[in-house]
Amino acid sequence: MRVISGSARGRRLKELQGMDTRPTTDKVKESLFNIIQFEIESRRVLDLFGGTGQLGIEALSRGAAHCTFVDARREAASLIRDNLRLCGLSERSRVIQGDALSFLDACREKFQLIFLDPPYQTGLLEKSMQAVARFDILSEHGIMICESAADQVLPPLAPPYFQGREYRYGKIKLTVFHRAGSERG
Repeated sequence: MRVISGSARGRRLKELQGMDTRPTTDKVKESLFNIIQFEIESRRVLDLFGGTGQLGIEALSRGAAHCTFVDARREAASLIRDNLRLCGLSERSRVIQGDALSFLDACREKFQLIFLDPPYQTGLLEKSMQAVARFDILSEHGIMICESAADQVLPPLAPPYFQGREYRYGKIKLTVFHRAGSERG
């Protein structure tokens, strides 16, 4: 697992041992960042189920202004901090060890880019999507990327949120959601 592009390009990231973490494959990660390549620079990012931190770290490496990482597991939060130090990106990040839904419930800031990649088949993706919309933490014109099993049907979100394209990569699906902005006339 490596950083694909940007200031930390080529850096190998440490991985968690065991089967509790399912890192996004390099192929899917590269495709994801091709999809949002013009939506990263100077953005505030949330990597809600951080795992190894690879999605948020890739965004920081490509010019995101700041990334908040959240993971419930102590060893994952520690690993994310190690990977941020390894890539020289600690100054533009915050790592929170805690429950994702509790974080969303207490969150009082907005993000322009949100990554949701929870463990599959746990219901956490749907609950997180709905919490993001309910607490409206995605900025106007923001993007939320959801990674799921290819056969999973994601629920629609109420306006101003709307679903964009879906991209399939074997057994994995990326779904892009957007938040509309207010129209100024």
